[in-house]
Amino acid sequence: MVKICFIRSDGSEKVVGADVGGSVMDAARMNNIPGIEAECGGACSCATCHIYVDPGWRDRVGEASTIETEMLELALGVRDESRLACQIDVTPDLDGLIVRIPEKQG
Repeated sequence: MVKICFIRSDGSEKVVGADVGGSVMDAARMNNIPGIEAECGGACSCATCHIYVDPGWRDRVGEASTIETEMLELALGVRDESRLACQIDVTPDLDGLIVRIPEKQG
């Protein structure tokens, strides 16, 4: 099990266990992380699992695909570190991952 730290826009943190092979979105949903709506259930057809990957983790997480980049155009508050949690696969290399949740999804 990999640990992921979710930081809400108010600064509160919750560290959860995530199954290798699942997605960061799956971990958020299984642990009732507020702010991750995930309306499409991980199909990369909405932007309601928008997160900010901590700068120290961006290289390990990797770059967004073309379709993910297109979906992010629908999100609010997109920044360089923006990703969709449904598109980040949990691997052992991501143990300790830190992500921030935007104030609003959309």
